[in-house]
Amino acid sequence: MLSRCAGGFGAVALNALSRGAVSAATANPLAPKPTHFPAKAKNVIFLYMDGGPSQVDTFDYKPFLEKYHGRDPREVIGKLAPTQFDNVGKVLQPQWKFKQHGQAGHWISSLFPYLSEVADDLAVVKSMTSKFSEHTSANYFLHTGSGLQGRPSMGAWLGYGLGSENENLPGFVVLNGGLIPPGGLDCFGSGFLPSAYQGSVFLPQQQPIANIRPSESDPRLQRNKLDLIRQFDNQVNDSLNSEAEIEAAIVNSETAFRMQTAVPELMELSDESQETKSLYGLDAEFKNTQTFGMQCLVARRLVQRGVRFIELTCPGGNGDRWDQHSNLVDGHNKNCRTVDQPIAALIKDLKRTGLFDSTLVVWSGEFGRTPFAQGSNGRDHNPFGFTIWMAGAGVKGGVSVGQTDEWGYRAVENRFEVHDLHATMLHLLGIEHTRSTFRFSGRDMRLTDVHGRVMQEVVA
Repeated sequence: MLSRCAGGFGAVALNALSRGAVSAATANPLAPKPTHFPAKAKNVIFLYMDGGPSQVDTFDYKPFLEKYHGRDPREVIGKLAPTQFDNVGKVLQPQWKFKQHGQAGHWISSLFPYLSEVADDLAVVKSMTSKFSEHTSANYFLHTGSGLQGRPSMGAWLGYGLGSENENLPGFVVLNGGLIPPGGLDCFGSGFLPSAYQGSVFLPQQQPIANIRPSESDPRLQRNKLDLIRQFDNQVNDSLNSEAEIEAAIVNSETAFRMQTAVPELMELSDESQETKSLYGLDAEFKNTQTFGMQCLVARRLVQRGVRFIELTCPGGNGDRWDQHSNLVDGHNKNCRTVDQPIAALIKDLKRTGLFDSTLVVWSGEFGRTPFAQGSNGRDHNPFGFTIWMAGAGVKGGVSVGQTDEWGYRAVENRFEVHDLHATMLHLLGIEHTRSTFRFSGRDMRLTDVHGRVMQEVVA
């Protein structure tokens, strides 16, 4: 009515009056937002095992592989899907001994002596699948719900849905141990969401970000520069009427300014006891254990400071990540020596500090490995059935969900895919995944696309 009456002048006035309200609502895209229903988790620590750990050598014990070790898999398993390198060897038995651990009786191989101590805290999902068998697309799929480049990461979606509880640090932090996964920084990007939600990459060292120290000796000079930039941004905003984009840029600048104080304090570990540092392996003989231990300890400190989503990537130097197409024993030994002690310490420390019941911990690679060898001593990619685990807030500790076939090759019971994992993570954080949408390119986009169901089997 206002648009049509008196040449539309009423609509002009309404627009002018409403812009202040819109601007106020978008002033800080990282401001805490209400959940759709009561949340069980406040924060997520995502332990990303880049390259694809072998499920049949870690958590999915299959005696059939021992019985038929050395046989032609085409004869005993049957028809095989094409592999990446089409270099199919013999059936390969687990290269490490399995034992049952905890009251739950989880089968865990000797690769994880420390993690075995907290077996009853883990909900192990043995029937995860991926739509992709190649690293780059599988990484995009795991992180964004799409095998194509340019979609928002799950950490960005959580920031968009929930905001952050700390205005001095980003809501989404990636603790990079040294290896950015195939697919690069787009795995942590904000895609079509405002840039305030993208992941900020920290290195596990005293100065985790370049140029984190103030560029001016007098902080008032830097404050004046930021105020001038804000003034210019507001002028552009007035001319383009693009509140969300401009405000996101302003928030990024202001957050970067405040990070100059918050980040050095975050990385200053003098307030941590020597017992805690040793628990995480900061004094371990193996250098990569120290590196990943530092990442896990900093992750706990980020949770304490209200950062919403923290992702850890693995250090380099262990062969080709977890991607053991050859030298399986050497590569997986080094990778597990890197992460086992720190991850177990993280779970114990979250419980000690009272954060376990509000923090969701997720361990996953982008796919698993074949039950038959590639060549003589490696395993190829297997997206048809692999293992992940979850622990912490809202998770049934000690449960084992789903099954692969007797070879550990294909998921045959409670088959899940990455969309289901994303739906479950959002659910535990109080978000209904079908309602967390963003209008882009003519449709309502969401992390789970048109898929996804909550994995009620792991929800407490």
